[in-house]
Amino acid sequence: MISEPDRRKTVELIETAREAGARLIPACQILEISARTYQRWTKAGSVLKDRRPEAIRPVPANKLTPDERQRVLDMCHQKENASQPPSQMVPKLADQGQYIASESSFYRIIHEVNEQNHRGRSQKPRKSTPPKGFCATGPNQVWTWDITWLPTSIRGMFFYLYMIVDVFSRKIVGWEVYNRECSSNAATFVHKAVLAEGCILKPLVLHSDNGSPQKGSTLNAKLESLGIMASFSRPRVSN
Repeated sequence: MISEPDRRKTVELIETAREAGARLIPACQILEISARTYQRWTKAGSVLKDRRPEAIRPVPANKLTPDERQRVLDMCHQKENASQPPSQMVPKLADQGQYIASESSFYRIIHEVNEQNHRGRSQKPRKSTPPKGFCATGPNQVWTWDITWLPTSIRGMFFYLYMIVDVFSRKIVGWEVYNRECSSNAATFVHKAVLAEGCILKPLVLHSDNGSPQKGSTLNAKLESLGIMASFSRPRVSN
């Protein structure tokens, strides 16, 4: 709904554009209104205000009576319904052969009386905090690593490629192939990469997913001794 001052400003801009030679329809399109809207606003010779808030609307024929509204509130106040939302109360009443109002009417009525809050013993909704992120402004600040399975000529047998990539420079700072996937191999692999890059005891973040080798105690102890902060992906969210 556009206020009267905004309508006047819009009409002034369109009239200024038309005096400069612009056509009505393109001028209206720039201000994101239709030419018909402009004509309706100015058909009385002056800018008309929006009269929709002043409209008298008929009362719906199916509007709940005060007694029916009170019956809805009484049903919500019953002890057995103290912990149930309308989405559970209405089907339960229907199973008992009772119909007072629709589910949306239940919600609307308890909202109007400020009772649509935490009900009963159900847990309150928890606010999820945004995930912590790291921004690399130079090399050897944030690394990410993972393990890839490499198939062999023998079915069911794999080699495992361990690889670390620098997030800032996209440089492969280390890679090795092992015959098994474990936390001890990961600890040795990370230690070699840190020695090769010369960043021991420097601020460094090593990001990975939530795999068993990545979260193993052997690797965590090695990262702590090297002064590296471990970072992990959120559950069910890819890197």
